[in-house]
Amino acid sequence: MRFPGQRKSKHYFPTSKKNLSVSQAQAAPKYFRPTIIGVGQTIVDIEARVDDSFLEKYELSKGHSLVLEESKADALYQELVEQGLITHQFPGDTIGNTLHNYSVLADSKSVLLGVMSKNIEVGSYGYRYLCRTSSRMNLNHLQTVDGPIGRCYTLITDDGERTFAINEGEMNQLLPESVPESIFDKASALVVSSYLMRGKPEDPMPLAVARAVELAKQKSVPVVLTLGTKWVIQGNETFWQDYIKENVTIVAMNEEEGEALTGFADPLLAANKALDWVDLVLCTAGPHGLYMAGYCDNVALRDTTHELLEGPIENFNQFEFSRAMRKQDCADPQKVYSHIGPYLGGPLEIKNTNGAGDGALSALLHDMTANAFHHNNVPGSDKHVMPCLTYSSLSQICKYANRVSYEVLMQHSPRLTRALPEREDSLEEAYWDR
Repeated sequence: MRFPGQRKSKHYFPTSKKNLSVSQAQAAPKYFRPTIIGVGQTIVDIEARVDDSFLEKYELSKGHSLVLEESKADALYQELVEQGLITHQFPGDTIGNTLHNYSVLADSKSVLLGVMSKNIEVGSYGYRYLCRTSSRMNLNHLQTVDGPIGRCYTLITDDGERTFAINEGEMNQLLPESVPESIFDKASALVVSSYLMRGKPEDPMPLAVARAVELAKQKSVPVVLTLGTKWVIQGNETFWQDYIKENVTIVAMNEEEGEALTGFADPLLAANKALDWVDLVLCTAGPHGLYMAGYCDNVALRDTTHELLEGPIENFNQFEFSRAMRKQDCADPQKVYSHIGPYLGGPLEIKNTNGAGDGALSALLHDMTANAFHHNNVPGSDKHVMPCLTYSSLSQICKYANRVSYEVLMQHSPRLTRALPEREDSLEEAYWDR
């Protein structure tokens, strides 16, 4: 697999002092290759340009979001196709986006658990979902369903107003028995979303998530929760705090979700509060960049060489060169934090805000998997004297996550089409050395 971020040329695996001609003749070693598992809602984001009469025909309120029943959603899609009004069709869902981006960045496998339509026509939204998903994502465990997967229509009128129409289809019909235990044997993380917990009372999705989380906990696989949207958290703070404390290792959120969960509007204070329940926090803060907060044993703390930052926690980045650990693995746990502003100040033109947080999370997952990969293949390395969650320091992960988010903001799709360049096209080579 690729190692995360952009690094100086060096050996990540000890070189042999044996005769090179003999070494080259030997078979290449078979490495242990960990995977990332995600439970997601298979949904396609469909963007189209329409006029006001189109909205009136389908009884849509301009500028608002409305749930469509299936027959109306089918008729709407058929008309968009026949009139050639569709401009973009991209796979959606925060988990699917995260796994895809991870597989592109790491050039390594991930496993998606969800549903997929049994019958798919060439050119349909289900077809588009599969075509725009990395071949490194294992879709063999998707549960087939007779109906459609989810669809989210973004209908843009001439005045630029966006109207949303959503049909969930069968995306919440994943059954617990469709979550196989065997795939957790090589997992380095399980990723789930708060979106999976909402829906109709009869939907089996929450039970499938519960089974996946239980299997992950049994096998000591870190559970990563992305909060998805503040609207799921608001009004249910106590439930989510208890759920996170009981089941989650790492939480990913933005500043609005962080405030809904913790009551703190400041992203650093929100991340700090979340450490009461989890071992590691990733908090994106829009134009203010992103924060990370975690734990490290006192004997393993490493001082930053960067300028110390003022904030609601004085000199909070003092130990940002430390690697994250589970609190339970620390003899003397200390909280550590890091922050970074937007890469290059942010894009001149933001084409898409959906998926920037997913991109940041995929970078963190890449680093975690690199740590598991290296630990299993070079167990005697000095990197693994302490049982760390990540391969890199919080500071380095911030830079990497920040860089990936920038790449997503520069494109229409929330999914990366390529990994980061081996060498940056800009003059910001020094970015990775800071």
